[in-house]
Amino acid sequence: MSTNSKTVRRYLRSVSTRYSFRGLLTVTLGLVAATILLGVAAKATGAGLACEANWPQCDAGPFNLLPANIPSFYEWIHRFVAMFAGIGIVASGAAAWLSSSVDRRVFWLVVSGTVLTPIQVYLGRETVLQYQMDILSLHFWTAILIFGMFTVATVLVWEPRLHGGQVTWALGVGLLSLPLHVALSPTELGVISEYTPTVQLLQYAVTLALLGSVIFAVMVGRWRYESRRLYAALYSSGILALVAAYLGRQGVMTFSPSLINAYFVSVAVLAVVFVVGIALAVSLKDAG
Repeated sequence: MSTNSKTVRRYLRSVSTRYSFRGLLTVTLGLVAATILLGVAAKATGAGLACEANWPQCDAGPFNLLPANIPSFYEWIHRFVAMFAGIGIVASGAAAWLSSSVDRRVFWLVVSGTVLTPIQVYLGRETVLQYQMDILSLHFWTAILIFGMFTVATVLVWEPRLHGGQVTWALGVGLLSLPLHVALSPTELGVISEYTPTVQLLQYAVTLALLGSVIFAVMVGRWRYESRRLYAALYSSGILALVAAYLGRQGVMTFSPSLINAYFVSVAVLAVVFVVGIALAVSLKDAG
């Protein structure tokens, strides 16, 4: 009975550790996404220069830690959520470092994200003190890189619960996100009359959904199916999603007609790739 009891306790500890780490990664991914979207809102409202251009303090309350007005609030809440995202990233890195049961791929992803975090914090500081477009862009794309790393790591830790049918749903989410992304863009194909902070936040939320769904589809499709044609469609969708996200952002920021047209082309090609991927995934599922 004693041996059985020890075995049960070891098993329960193993399950507890595994699920707590999964939960930590999932929550951290959510915080990273929220930080990115709040950063978009701060930039769109011009709040990056709020808080009287102080960092990490703001412009009111004890020790100037609190916001004094609405623009300052956008910058302050971005920093506040970013602080918890940073804590989650560092905690994930520490947990991966201390646990021998963590997949080595997950280990390197979260540790790399942890290493990037102080660089991202420094870039965030510079956006407040200087507010230059090059720094803002580098700050944004570093955040996207961290988001991508934690998305991949999160999918990896949930691998045992994922199945091939979810690939179709992920590709469907990606396909649905494309017309929404274009509709929310300040271009001739957009349906908005003004590129307000709310519209920008919604468009970047769609961008994160697009990138996350593609990462999910590529990874789970690779695990659950054996089809070179499907792999080609999935990997192509991953590359095209990044291209579309980049061209869409740069086209809007620079008002470049050539970049905007290239954005439309990349979205159209990506939509075709999504449709092909969905058809292949459905056929493979039915055949299985």
